[in-house]
Amino acid sequence: MRYCRIKDVMTQEVVRTGRETSFKQVARLLSEHRISGLPVVDDAQNVVGVISETDLLQHQAQREERHGRRHVRLPRLTHAARTAERKARAGTAEHLMTRPALTATPEQYVTEAARVMREHRVERLPVVDDKDHLVGIVTRSDLLRVFLRTDDELRRDVIDQVTRGVGVPRHAVDVTVDAGVVTLRGHLERREDAELAAQIAAHVDGAVAVADRLTHRPDAVRAHHAGGPSGHM
Repeated sequence: MRYCRIKDVMTQEVVRTGRETSFKQVARLLSEHRISGLPVVDDAQNVVGVISETDLLQHQAQREERHGRRHVRLPRLTHAARTAERKARAGTAEHLMTRPALTATPEQYVTEAARVMREHRVERLPVVDDKDHLVGIVTRSDLLRVFLRTDDELRRDVIDQVTRGVGVPRHAVDVTVDAGVVTLRGHLERREDAELAAQIAAHVDGAVAVADRLTHRPDAVRAHHAGGPSGHM
């Protein structure tokens, strides 16, 4: 099966910043470029962290909280609490960023990136090469681009992937696509082939859903013929 790779959808021109960039400069970068986050890199262009709008808002919220109860001392023992306190005092990207940064590689599949974003609740992943140098960035909106393919493009890809994956002639499976919904029709010899065809179609980039209308030879009939005639002694 063919899956789209991160290198196919990532943005190569990445807005980035360094460790010593001030809070106001970071906020200005996000505003000027109309982005919601950016990677922080060292002098070798290795990713050392990521800053998002959430980090900036947390900084401001924690400052207000600290000022509102500056005469009260409460224990802060959890990792999350220590991180929040650090960001409240942050004046530069070094202390404002979230670290370590979750990253991806150009050859990873978009499905892997989507899983990482969902599990860690992040909206972007810096993309690094084999030397950990920043080469791009992929966002949730980039991953959704696979669903912008036309129905004709998707249909051609489904036909190619299904017929090659199952090993049947192109005319054996009729494929139609409407608004990203793939419908499969035709008759295949084995149930396993019909099930495999539907699975392959469902994993083609851009397929919203699959309506499986394929038929196959009944298992009972095949089992009877395979075993030969039965009789009594």
